[in-house]
This record gives sequence, C-alpha cells and structure tokens, in this order.
Amino acid sequence: MSKIYPGVERRFTPWKNGGGETAEILCKPEGSGFDNFDWRISTAKVGQSGPFSTFPGINRVLTVIEGGAMRLTFADGQIIDCQPDGVPHCFSGETLCVAELRGAELLDLNLMVRAPLLGAVYQSGAHVPGDDLLACYLFALDDMPCFGLNRHDLRDLPLASVTVPDNALVLTIRRGNG
Repeated sequence: MSKIYPGVERRFTPWKNGGGETAEILCKPEGSGFDNFDWRISTAKVGQSGPFSTFPGINRVLTVIEGGAMRLTFADGQIIDCQPDGVPHCFSGETLCVAELRGAELLDLNLMVRAPLLGAVYQSGAHVPGDDLLACYLFALDDMPCFGLNRHDLRDLPLASVTVPDNALVLTIRRGNG
C-alpha cells in the first residue's frame, strides 16, 4: 500500500534570513540531514526577495504552485522566471542565486536530489517512463478524491510508467551516471 504524506500535517519552520518558511515533506534516507540526504521534498512559503541558500552537489527542481511569481537570478547570469502555473524549473544548488518576488507571497514545491541521482517533476498530461525509477510520487495541486488525496498531499506511486493526472505533479528520482 502506498504512503500518503498529508499536506495538513506539515509544520513550517522559518528560514535563517527571515524571507520565508519551509516544511519538509520527506527526506531519504529517513532521518538524514542536509549534509547526507539522497533526496528531499519540501514546500516553501516565500514572503520576500532575497538570496537562496547554496547546496553544493545538489540539483534542484522548483515549482511555484500558488501565489505570486518569482525571478531567480544566478551568479552565472542565468535568469529563470517562475510563474504560479506549475511549470517546474531545474537548476544547480551550487550556483549563487537571488530570488525577486514579483507580486504576492508564494508557495513552491521543491525537489532536491544529490548527484549522481536525477530528479524531475512532470506536469498534468505528461507521460512518465517507468524504467530506472528509484522513487515516484504524486503531488495533488487540488483535492483528488479518486486518489484519496487532499490539496497538497503527496503519495508514493508504484515504480511504473504513469501519465500525470489533471491537478497534479509527478516527482521522480532516477539513478544517474557517475
């Protein structure tokens, strides 16, 4: 039976810089910290502009799921505009980055994966191949009674191919090369 991580049970903790709060959904292996996790899924409330923490060796996928927009400007000149449309954005946790809010406070979904593992977030309608999956999760953007999920719940999925349902995101972790 798959495990459900209910959104209503999440507890947010403030960031050191005071610009937001994070609620960890899961961390693998369980009980691991920032120095030794393989992957971590969390949500964050971003309330003001400011620098992101750096995470050497970590690849990140950030998806704004509600609220305003945010521009990420990286030290290498890359710019990512994150809109509240559920489009996932991938970037290295090593690169210095400053976030600029462009409107209201926002809520984002974060997948952080330590190399050589690979993380991805898929939107509604996408086909997710089942080969080489280490983990697969369904995140409900709205209530999904047919899946037994409420808004912002996360659920384990079988390690098989899946088409992402409406009002959801699918998060995957695969073994990478290296």
